[in-house]
Amino acid sequence: MTWWTRALKSLISINEQRLDLFRVFPGIRRFLAARHHYAYLRTAGDILFVLVVVSGLFGPGDARSNVAVFLSWGFIWPSIVLSWFFVGRMWCGICPFPGLGVFLQRRGITLSLSVPKILQKYGVYASVILLALIIWTEVVAGLDRSPIGTSFFVLSIVFGAALFSVFFPGQAWCRHLCPLGRISGAAATLSITEFRPDHEKCRGCETFACKKGVDGKRGCPVYLGAYSVQNNLHCLVCGHCLPFCDRDSPQLLLRNPYSELIRNKGRYITCSYIVPFLIGSQLARFLRKKEIYSQLAAFSGWPDAVLFSLLLLLGFGLSLMIIRLGARLFGINEDPMFGKFSPMVPILIPMAFTGELVYRLGYFAAGVGDFIPTVGRQIGAGFLEKLFFTIPDFPVQILSAFFMLNGSIAGCYILWQFCLNDFEGHVRFRNFLGINLLIIALLFFYLTVIF
Repeated sequence: MTWWTRALKSLISINEQRLDLFRVFPGIRRFLAARHHYAYLRTAGDILFVLVVVSGLFGPGDARSNVAVFLSWGFIWPSIVLSWFFVGRMWCGICPFPGLGVFLQRRGITLSLSVPKILQKYGVYASVILLALIIWTEVVAGLDRSPIGTSFFVLSIVFGAALFSVFFPGQAWCRHLCPLGRISGAAATLSITEFRPDHEKCRGCETFACKKGVDGKRGCPVYLGAYSVQNNLHCLVCGHCLPFCDRDSPQLLLRNPYSELIRNKGRYITCSYIVPFLIGSQLARFLRKKEIYSQLAAFSGWPDAVLFSLLLLLGFGLSLMIIRLGARLFGINEDPMFGKFSPMVPILIPMAFTGELVYRLGYFAAGVGDFIPTVGRQIGAGFLEKLFFTIPDFPVQILSAFFMLNGSIAGCYILWQFCLNDFEGHVRFRNFLGINLLIIALLFFYLTVIF
């Protein structure tokens, strides 16, 4: 059987043995294991972020004359969102945000305190609150149109990560509090790849070097180690563990992108909070761009901050209502083997993250044609104005509709797998149809506010 046939089976089948990309393409493993390769990637990311910060702080205040805005919101952020579907949280492995903290730790400027239990337990709630604050500020304060605001936003996250590095070992900020890391972890459950150990090879290991490091070299930056990776929520796919494992245990597996959602059935507390907020915020953000929002603002006389906040709460409430109604129709929310779960959360995850991709790609499409002219305005090269172009709305809308339709089909597929396997005979056919109608209704809401 050829490797591409095995790859296709891995992507389609839930139960087929997954293809280990490290075995088929050893160069991928060598690349991740060689730390200097990652250093090159991180250096490139650091340079890009320094460019954003310096340009935002000291460049023109007008977004049309400053590259910081489009680089951040039109290029980097859409690229991160797109990467979720293919390589999970690998972006977090090269993210520049913890760079200052790592620099301080390597020079001994850290207390290396134990991470408090309260942070380990409740960090997810704080992350979601921070994510809500970021989205609210992006929209209401116009961060995506403010060069200096974008720079301060980037610096605030760098400061948070550095502060945590002074108090705690490793990348505690990335593991427990980073809102971008938290949303990336939830989205990574939808990735077509997963980083996993071969537990047979791990059995008998006494050094746990993949977690602790060896010979003064640090191990897993988020306290996992390859042997304990069970899902895509926390692993950064950074390759730190690869040089330390003498048993050749780590694997990079190609998989059906819905297999983790089907297997874990909504038990991830991270997804239970991220998904309803993300869906609600997307509906609110899309609706804010419509003419009806301007009419409502003029009619009510409310400030944009108040009106958008109310819209955000309504969107969050609507998504919670859909999740709870769907769970009631499903009829089961606890299993004697794996405890309580929320069946609608994994069903809606594909729509939640394709919705975010659609929103970010819309920003990219609207600004990419003016990027080179913006460079020209910032450096005084007026002749670059001739390179301006626009992307018509129609193809962008068609692509957006295609993505959202795929997200809804994926949700129906996950529901079908639930009813076909673990919960066969437990969900009535009319309830099965009712949940599918909820998915279609949500798709209708999305298409209405997008178009």
